[in-house]
Amino acid sequence: MASYRGKHRKQSNITRTVARVVVAGAVIAAPMAVAGTASAASGVNWDALAKCESGGRWNVNTGNGFYGGLQFDRGTWLSNGGGAYAPYAHQATREQQIAVAERLYAARKLQPWPSCGRKVGHGGGGGNAKPAPKPAAAKPVVKKQAAPKPVVAKPVIKPAAPVQSAPVATERNGADYTVVAGDTLSTIAQKLQVNGGWKALFERNKDIVKNADLIFPGQQLDVK
Repeated sequence: MASYRGKHRKQSNITRTVARVVVAGAVIAAPMAVAGTASAASGVNWDALAKCESGGRWNVNTGNGFYGGLQFDRGTWLSNGGGAYAPYAHQATREQQIAVAERLYAARKLQPWPSCGRKVGHGGGGGNAKPAPKPAAAKPVVKKQAAPKPVVAKPVIKPAAPVQSAPVATERNGADYTVVAGDTLSTIAQKLQVNGGWKALFERNKDIVKNADLIFPGQQLDVK
C-alpha cells in the first residue's frame, strides 16, 4: 500500500503502536491476539470488505505491491503489527489479517479503504441502499402528481492498480536458482540451506538484488 489507489497509505509514527523486528522477510515476534469473527470489535464486515478488495482471496499476491484479502502494502502491514504473523499479509491467515485490520481501523477507521469501505460500511455487505422516498404532503386542491424520476446512482469507479514493473529476467552465468512467486531471500536460504543465511545470499547476488526485501519472479540467483 505504498501508492494510494483506494488502498492503505503508510501510517505515521504516531499510529505505529505495535513493535516489530523484521530482517529481510524473516520476522521474530510473539503471536498477538487474533480476531475471531468477520466483524470483530469494530463492527466492520471484513469478509465483505475482502470480497470487494480482492474477491475474498485472503492469500492473493498479484505482484502489484498489495497483499492478502484486505490488500495491505508491506509498510502498512508491518507498522500495524503484521510482522508478528508473517512478512507479507498474504502469507498470514484470514484471522491474523483481520487482527491487523482492526488495529488499523482503530487509528484511521475506514479511510485506508475509501472505495470498498464506503460500499461495505459497518456490519453489512453493502452501503448502497437507497432510503424510501418520503410521501408527498397532502394539498387542499387534488392534483394529479407526476411520478418522481428515479435517482440513478453514479457507478463507483475503482482506480486502476499501479503496475509495479519487475526487472527483465536474463540468463546469468553461475545462477542455480530462479525466483518464483512468494519467494523471499530468507525462505530461499532456508529451503536450500544456504551457509550464512539470507545475508550471504544477498551479498552474493547484489548485482541482481538491489533491495533485500524485494525480489521478483524470474530473477536468477547464485546460491552455491
